[in-house]
Amino acid sequence: MPLNQIEVQAKLFSNGILIDTVKTSPMLNTIMPQMKGPFDIIILGNDAKGVDKYSLEISYKLTEPKNQVIDITKSDFSIDNSNNLVITGTVVNHGDITANTVVVVATLYDRNGNVVTVSKTHVEPDYLRAGDEAFFFVSIPDKTQSNSVVDYSLVAESEEYTAVPEFPFGSMMLLVSSVSAYVGLTRYSSRIIVNHVSATNPK
Repeated sequence: MPLNQIEVQAKLFSNGILIDTVKTSPMLNTIMPQMKGPFDIIILGNDAKGVDKYSLEISYKLTEPKNQVIDITKSDFSIDNSNNLVITGTVVNHGDITANTVVVVATLYDRNGNVVTVSKTHVEPDYLRAGDEAFFFVSIPDKTQSNSVVDYSLVAESEEYTAVPEFPFGSMMLLVSSVSAYVGLTRYSSRIIVNHVSATNPK
């Protein structure tokens, strides 16, 4: 069954002591079986410096399936004039009705298949009539993250529809079977936890 109302709770530890608990939600509202929902958790300030371990807990509700008809038909991976990593492409509504609040979510990976960062963007305009397509643009300006990116995947959804199965893009494709959590310190002294929530026929 698909999942929705998903909440990810991260418990942050320093020298074995729980110092904070942070909650977030995936960037996709509905996660179909065998699909993944990327999320990130950003901890700022002094708390970030002391964190040496974390644990994740997930809560969710089962929901009815949505038609998987929002499709990303093409994409390009490049560096712009400001040296920012940029992903552009086209998303299409293959459904029978208008798709509202269309979003595209990018997951970016390093050479080891670990998640480096995730990013979400809204298509402009944020609706797609049946059969229509629209352009999207995703930018990753943080050089400490983008410098280690060698691969990415994209997925899209709307209020009415969910995405077709996640499809990887890019000429630098790495064939990886699993993705583990990645924790890194940015130049802003913040700690970022990025990972996937997977829906694998939960019962």
